[in-house]
Amino acid sequence: MGAFLLSSGTKGKRIALPNAEIMIHQPSAGTQGQITDMAIHLKRLEIIKKRMNHILAGNTGKSIEEVTAACERDNFMSAEEAKDFGLIDKIILNH
Repeated sequence: MGAFLLSSGTKGKRIALPNAEIMIHQPSAGTQGQITDMAIHLKRLEIIKKRMNHILAGNTGKSIEEVTAACERDNFMSAEEAKDFGLIDKIILNH
């Protein structure tokens, strides 16, 4: 969620420090109860996943396919990789 919020910042002001590590991943949640209730939660998560992937694609300039593939598992990025992916705009050396 943090990387999602970071990518949603004002373009040109999305920054990270050189040693930052940013992770993107698909939504997750713990659920319990009856199978039908868990199915309802799973369906909701699928909707949220698609919505977040579309927003992240718009924020980064990546295609929906690229974002979906990148978010399939925990995907850790260095500050430079996050910049290349479009999550941030610049890396600041002095803060």
